Amino acid sequence: MCADHPDHPLDDDTFAGLIAPLGPFEPAPEIAVAVSGGADSLCLVFLVQRWAERRGGRAIGLTVDHGLRPESADEAAQVGAWLGARGIFHHVLSWPGAPGGNLQARARAARYRLLGEWCRDDAIPHLATAHHREDQGETLMLRLARGSGLDGLAGMAAISERDGLRVLRPLLSVPRARLRATLREAGQPWIEDPSNDDPAFARVRMRATLARVPGLCPARLADTAANLAGARAANEHAVAELLARAVAIHPAGFAWIDAASLCGAPEDLGLRALSRVVTCVGGGAYPPRFVRLRRLYRAFAEDGLQNGRTLAGCRMVTRRGLVLVCREPAAADHALALKPGHKGHWDGWFRVRLGPRTRGGAELAVRRLGADGWRQVKDTPDADRLTGLPAPARHGLPALWGLDDVVALPHLPYWRGAKESGAPPWFSAIFAPLRPLAGPAFRGI
Repeated sequence: MCADHPDHPLDDDTFAGLIAPLGPFEPAPEIAVAVSGGADSLCLVFLVQRWAERRGGRAIGLTVDHGLRPESADEAAQVGAWLGARGIFHHVLSWPGAPGGNLQARARAARYRLLGEWCRDDAIPHLATAHHREDQGETLMLRLARGSGLDGLAGMAAISERDGLRVLRPLLSVPRARLRATLREAGQPWIEDPSNDDPAFARVRMRATLARVPGLCPARLADTAANLAGARAANEHAVAELLARAVAIHPAGFAWIDAASLCGAPEDLGLRALSRVVTCVGGGAYPPRFVRLRRLYRAFAEDGLQNGRTLAGCRMVTRRGLVLVCREPAAADHALALKPGHKGHWDGWFRVRLGPRTRGGAELAVRRLGADGWRQVKDTPDADRLTGLPAPARHGLPALWGLDDVVALPHLPYWRGAKESGAPPWFSAIFAPLRPLAGPAFRGI
């Protein structure tokens, strides 16, 4: 029997016990909260505000207006009014998205991107989201239906990191009913999103299915995810130790793998480590499919990858007894226009920034060096520094281009027009993949 205790509002002391394990927090903590106006996120932003105020800090409400419904702008304004009445700063972020396939996934990716960019620009280190116990159970079942392995079935992490931003989910063990009871006690209305009941979406269909299956209650599913989270955390620790022994990452965005060390570990750990490397170097948001990954791993084990392979936007070749993993130039095909004083994230791979006094204006763009760019810079006085990089990795390097020529290549370093190649780096490119080789340990509920 699963009891949700819907008549028990969540008090401040209980919430303090939920958020404390997600620290440490700095003095006077500032925490951004993703708040849509639904009961879950409204409850969270009020709880965070009271918790932070007692410590000299504050909560900041961030609403992403996806523009997918005519009333979305009015709803965002209503959220701002509710938060303003309680002294909570509120900001609306707009997504100029367009209808198309896999709308929920695209909207989710855009939401995290916009929230993350705002937090980083305003030096806010924490972003809290209102995922609760039912969300965790539905996530477990959706991933089970897709054939996910241990990592997926461990559910959502209570704390994770996205490009330097700490994402906190303090409510994963709390049933939805308690959040609504908390708002009712406070006399606070909320907004009901009709998409939450639209059977066109897989999560809504899964919710209806779970309601019809005896025993598959949210509490039991969340407990299962928590148990699997412990196993995932242990595996991640072992993988991190293997990566430290077998892999070296270069600031120019490529990696060296000691195949003997990789394949000397248990196969499950070796597969996980290899997946981390190709996802990191390839700039992908998600790991490669397991069947292709296992095929690559077996090639490592059989011949040390003497014949070379490609996977997930990466090229792998053997050099000096090690395996070089670098970006396929053809996979780094994105161009990012960059104006003076602006920054961005190029191709899921490098964080780039252009100095405010740079000449060239809107005609400058970041794109791969490529064969044409290499021909331009290889005869410059300090090109020997670039030739020190492995040849397969050169063409994929990030370069700043004018209309048809290379303006800057920070990994040479090469700055066109500078009196010497050691001039101040007014264009920078820092390796910052979407999925780093290793991050914080997975933490479940």
